[in-house]
Amino acid sequence: MLWALLMIATFIVLGIPAAIIFFPWALITGNATPLYRVSMRIARAGLRMARVRIKVEGRERIPANTACIFMANHVSNLDPPALFPVLPGRTSAFLKRSLMYIPVLGYGFRLGEFIPVDRAGRVESAQQSVAAAGQVLAKGLHITTFVEGTRSPDGRMLPFKKGPFYLAMETGAPCVPVSIYGTEKLMPKGSMAIRPGTAHIVFHAPLDPACFATREELMEAVRAVIASGLPERMR
Repeated sequence: MLWALLMIATFIVLGIPAAIIFFPWALITGNATPLYRVSMRIARAGLRMARVRIKVEGRERIPANTACIFMANHVSNLDPPALFPVLPGRTSAFLKRSLMYIPVLGYGFRLGEFIPVDRAGRVESAQQSVAAAGQVLAKGLHITTFVEGTRSPDGRMLPFKKGPFYLAMETGAPCVPVSIYGTEKLMPKGSMAIRPGTAHIVFHAPLDPACFATREELMEAVRAVIASGLPERMR
């Protein structure tokens, strides 16, 4: 638990003064980018304190100056703080609606235009989330989604949610598959403890939704590419 406590302490010690300075700035100017950037620096600092190293491959494959949909597998609570700081520019993301109500953090999510998703699976709610994500992409922000919708309990990929693929087919935004591994050992699902070690993030070449006849074909292609970057035991 020591490393987890050090990470949380880093988030608190750095996060409070950052919130005092950058929340008002975002409200006054309508520009959340400085808040986002300092949040990413705090995330990196927290991981360093927890002795979590990040190894990135394939970042040169990400299209320059293009709003993309990053589609990653999900194996640990460490995935977002490991992935988001290494993305180019600023990203929004799909996240559980309940997270929007966490004091201070939830407010930051709203300022950052993160997109709440209901786990109930209601069609109307899913359509609203996809529409909101389309508006975010139109502003030039990336969208990051963990396409399984929840963390895998054993590291192996779960079935994918359909929402991100509706979004991709409607907007035509490039889909960048991302393979994440290592974090399932550093902080497994159901554990609050963190073990020092290396998180691996592999960016693959983007897929053009226009090259696929249906969202199901795009989904299968993304799944195959993500799997190709994972250890055999996780495919």
